[in-house]
Amino acid sequence: MTEGCVFCDHDQLRDADLCFENDFCIYSSTRDPRDPPDVMPAAGAIVPKVHRASVFDLTAEEWAATRELLLLVRAELHHRLAPDGYTLGWNDQGGLHPHLHVIPRFDDEPMADHGVRSGIKDPANRRPDPWRPGTGRHMAGS
Repeated sequence: MTEGCVFCDHDQLRDADLCFENDFCIYSSTRDPRDPPDVMPAAGAIVPKVHRASVFDLTAEEWAATRELLLLVRAELHHRLAPDGYTLGWNDQGGLHPHLHVIPRFDDEPMADHGVRSGIKDPANRRPDPWRPGTGRHMAGS
């Protein structure tokens, strides 16, 4: 655990609306409190429990655990919101606890074709009804 690291605060991560956990990682829908709460409200991150300097330092077990949680999160988000797709993106900034953003995307969001974080940071990306399910087209054929 690294002092002052928000991703090392596992209790805070567990307080999220949606949280999954295994021996190596935690998925939490908790976000930066500065983000507009109704812009992509189901977005979250998968965080290794052990503070690593870089995503490139993850163990084989942490990689497997990340995939395991990603599949659980995908199933739950599909059940809750039926996203039209997903944006996934690793944040690996020298010394910051690496984490994998999991952002459900919807055809009716204004910034659907923009970058990884623009979808959750910009109030211009507020959907007409943020909690209305999408078409679920991402799940077709899975």
